[in-house]
Amino acid sequence: MSSSRPYLIRALYEWLADNDLTPYIAVDATIDNVMVPEQHVHDGQIVLNIAMSSVRELDISNEAISFSARFGGVPQHVYVPVMAVMAIYARENAQGMAFGQEPEVPDPEPDNGLSVMSESLSDTEAEPSEKKSSRPSLKVVK
Repeated sequence: MSSSRPYLIRALYEWLADNDLTPYIAVDATIDNVMVPEQHVHDGQIVLNIAMSSVRELDISNEAISFSARFGGVPQHVYVPVMAVMAIYARENAQGMAFGQEPEVPDPEPDNGLSVMSESLSDTEAEPSEKKSSRPSLKVVK
């Protein structure tokens, strides 16, 4: 399954722009392939204004956010993989969303699903004292 992060970033960007707010992104500049002006990185992070009035050729794809902007009067190309985006929010009121680390989702094994079914059955047949309390469960009510 693909990450929901790029879809949420695009939706929040549009929502912020529709409400005449200035969209900022907080970026983890230590992630591989991040291309940002190093002189503006502090503690491994950088905050970028991605408003249409501040950038040129903004592209928010499923893989990255890229655009051109001026930093200290010098035009630069910026490339931020979506996994490096830690948050998108409005400058004016901080409304937006912060993202956590997404776990790696393993590819499903090509089988007939019996291993998943047998695992589920063993969990439901366990004694109540053996069940993990942090795991949700369904109960059949007759």
